[in-house]
Amino acid sequence: MSTVSTSTAKVYYTASGSGPGLALVHGTGADSASNFGHLVERFADRRTVITPDYAGSGATEDDGRPITVEALTEQVAAVLRDAADEPVDLAGFSLGAVVAASVAARHPELVRRLVLIAGWQDSSDPRHRLAFDLWRRLADLDARAYAQMINLLLFTPGFLSRMGADALEEAVAGTACSDGTNRQIDLGLAADITGLTPKITAPTLVIGCTHDQLVPVEHSRQLHESIPGSRYLELDSGHLVVAERPDELVAAVRDFLHDEN
Repeated sequence: MSTVSTSTAKVYYTASGSGPGLALVHGTGADSASNFGHLVERFADRRTVITPDYAGSGATEDDGRPITVEALTEQVAAVLRDAADEPVDLAGFSLGAVVAASVAARHPELVRRLVLIAGWQDSSDPRHRLAFDLWRRLADLDARAYAQMINLLLFTPGFLSRMGADALEEAVAGTACSDGTNRQIDLGLAADITGLTPKITAPTLVIGCTHDQLVPVEHSRQLHESIPGSRYLELDSGHLVVAERPDELVAAVRDFLHDEN
């Protein structure tokens, strides 16, 4: 594990594999290992896979202040500069997609291609605010209700049912709230990159999840429409597509990154 420091954090990241860089940016309440640990080897045969943990996650140490898109942007950009000598392919999931889009807009010299998975452009939608506000309030009120609610929102009903009672209970028991996650949820209520997405110049693939109940697919469609020349793909999944549809997701990302047209 390596580290790089910014004005707001000491950021931990890993790099594995060989070849051109591919950076994977995790979502809220997760870290790089929990979102992407099972997928790294699927890319590492052709890529050096770079997985940072931004403020509030993993071993990364930050100043404890409210988290901003600007701070996370600089943290991820610092990792890219430290880990690679040339532009990398950058993929972000959920809040990580918001951050990845910001990195591509603010630091175009660092990004070769961009993939945005289950992301959003701004947090003004009333339904988005309702879901994130409930998520945040439950963190202070009832840890088990918090875990139950977020697992209901992350997956499709069929996927949860197929897990079975024991596996579902294990997933709920393993879902913990923390100060870092709470500050990330707060950012989810404030993030707005509408002024940045039209500035993205890297070839971009936006991936929406048809049955996403946390960040409804309309938000991915809006992201696609706001990024000039971007491509769009929808997967038959709930929000946590990295767990629910890993094969389809990996295939889509690999096809896009290796397509030079």
